[in-house]
Amino acid sequence: MPRKISIELISSLLILLFLYASISKWFDFKTFVGDMNNQPFPNWMTPLLVWGVPLIEILLAIGLMFERTRTKALYGSLILMSAFTIYTLTVLMHFFSYVPCSCGGVIKKLSWSQHLFFNLFFVVITLIAILLRKERRVAAYA
Repeated sequence: MPRKISIELISSLLILLFLYASISKWFDFKTFVGDMNNQPFPNWMTPLLVWGVPLIEILLAIGLMFERTRTKALYGSLILMSAFTIYTLTVLMHFFSYVPCSCGGVIKKLSWSQHLFFNLFFVVITLIAILLRKERRVAAYA
């Protein structure tokens, strides 16, 4: 598959993921706040998380839509998905004294192990898109 199409496909998957995740959080905001309060973070972080995470997801989705901002948005996506993956790993490794609830929407139906593979899939394809964009820039200068 040509590089440009691969990058577009991966960006589109990330856009769908982030838009779905952020919108589902805002549509069921009361549950989302409850879920965040059930996380093993101090409660003072809840306002930062309930507004920050969906906002970051929306901003990344918008950044992925435009060629000019796509590289930065891909790096941001990699950081966000890596953070979610590390968090999922800590839950699976019983790092916390209890198992918190997972994400909202359809993703909530995944087990923590399935959630790990889901997140890893997005980390890997985001890395692929970043590498493909780097190759494309190198080829343009050659």
